[in-house]
Amino acid sequence: MTWLVPLLVLVPLLGAAGALDLLRHQKLQQAITVAALVVALAVAATLLVLVDRHGTIVVQVGGWEAPYGISLVVDRLSALLLTVSASVLLIVLLFSIGQGLAADDGEAPVTIFYPTYLVLAAGVLDSFIAGDLFNLYVAFEMLLVASYVLITLGGSEQRVRAGTTYIVTSLIASAIFLAAIGLVYGATGTVNIAQISERVAGLPEHVQLLLHTMLLIGFGIKAAVFPLAFWLPDSYPTAPAPVTAVFAGLLTKVGIYAIIRLETIIFPRPQLNTVLLIVAVLTMVVGVLGAVSQTDVKRLLSFTLISHIGFMVMGVGLGSVVGTAAAVFYTVHHIVVQTTLFLVSGLMERVGGTTSTRSLGGLLTAAPLLAALYLVPAFNLGGIPPFSGFIGKLGLFRAAAIDGSPLAYVTIGAGVVTSLLTLYALMRVWDAAFWRPKPAAEAAAPHASVAEPHAHLRSPEPAPLTVSEETGEAFHPDGSVTVTDAPHATRASRPTAAQEGVGEAPAKVRLPRMLVGVTTVAVLGSVALTVVAGPLYGYATRAAESLESPDRYVQAVLGGSR
Repeated sequence: MTWLVPLLVLVPLLGAAGALDLLRHQKLQQAITVAALVVALAVAATLLVLVDRHGTIVVQVGGWEAPYGISLVVDRLSALLLTVSASVLLIVLLFSIGQGLAADDGEAPVTIFYPTYLVLAAGVLDSFIAGDLFNLYVAFEMLLVASYVLITLGGSEQRVRAGTTYIVTSLIASAIFLAAIGLVYGATGTVNIAQISERVAGLPEHVQLLLHTMLLIGFGIKAAVFPLAFWLPDSYPTAPAPVTAVFAGLLTKVGIYAIIRLETIIFPRPQLNTVLLIVAVLTMVVGVLGAVSQTDVKRLLSFTLISHIGFMVMGVGLGSVVGTAAAVFYTVHHIVVQTTLFLVSGLMERVGGTTSTRSLGGLLTAAPLLAALYLVPAFNLGGIPPFSGFIGKLGLFRAAAIDGSPLAYVTIGAGVVTSLLTLYALMRVWDAAFWRPKPAAEAAAPHASVAEPHAHLRSPEPAPLTVSEETGEAFHPDGSVTVTDAPHATRASRPTAAQEGVGEAPAKVRLPRMLVGVTTVAVLGSVALTVVAGPLYGYATRAAESLESPDRYVQAVLGGSR
């Protein structure tokens, strides 16, 4: 069944080519994109079962034996993340299609979205099966090119500015990674991960430390760990809801995956474990403090994304099978739950016309189902029992307690504080957006935004707007974004309270069925993680045991060519 592995990359790329050739036929584009991701998901799920039963699957592209050719490797960790990523990519795609259909606009979203989205999918999936550092670098570059196009969709000044920050930071990370690859090749004579694992132990200590640090910095920027996460809160919230959801769910996890490989296969010695634990504590605490201070839902979720990356780094930094297993489980949990919350925030913006909690209110009355869709993943991310967030954090705390070092207990304390503050921040959004009535002052000035907190104090004279025909978002000179009444606007089928009258309670809103259906599936998926937590945690433990024995990986890839 080795022929299945290349399909994970080939199918999305061929689908992207087909979708690009059909720019004027959006329905066919959608069909091709959905079909490509369904095939990718089926392949990933099949590999998940095969790898767990029969062991690691390796493909030497072109028949060239390792380390001379390109190795594609699927082990338990790869197969699990491939399956979860393909599922998330498909769910977010269906949400984006529903968003376009709800706008009653045959050109929304813009036709370049679908081929670019498939290139992004190919990059994500290639990252998880790359058996050499250079192929991993190529996968990262595929992600970079596709994500820059997606993050600037609509061409507004705000999105281009945020996209510029994003791409400059990503290019710096790529440059560091590429330089590290050159140094690794110069020191070991190979870029094959399995062969590097064999040869790196023979290098001088200071050379190992240099290579280890450079790779960790490059991967750390992509994973958005402290202090390398400064770019994320200003980049993700400006993108359309589906784009933000897939970015939040997957792109940082590619960095986490690379860090796991780095710490378990390439440099299995506990050389930088103390540094990783310190970084984990700072990432958790600084990220959640940023979240608590936000009044915009998307920015708040972006900061919680950063803080919970710290939990995964904590598991890796503990350097044990128990810690790695908990990190793998928590990575899967976070991919699903964080994606779901960003999809829900897109629905909140659709109903309320904004994501600023200063202007939102009364959504419990306007959209009761939306209130439930928000509350479930919010409890899950906050770590309320018995959800998967609680199970994952409990596993991490148990691993830290087994470690028993003072720094490990500090990480437990930081994790508990982060969980409580995460729950506080998310429940504050619930209170402001769903429970309380819409503020009369904000209803009178619905275009005020967190981008400029005192905008509501200015003269009420209307400012000129730039309206995106793609999403119906109005971009103001002050940088704020609202949903408008443009002909192709993405909006609720009935007016918001701000449109009906100052301070009036919003009437009940009927959200598009496809958007609600897809988001409900995502929420149920996050709940399903709790239902299957036992088997999933067992699988994560088996994956961690394989990772903690790098000889298995080396033998599978190199075989008789060692």
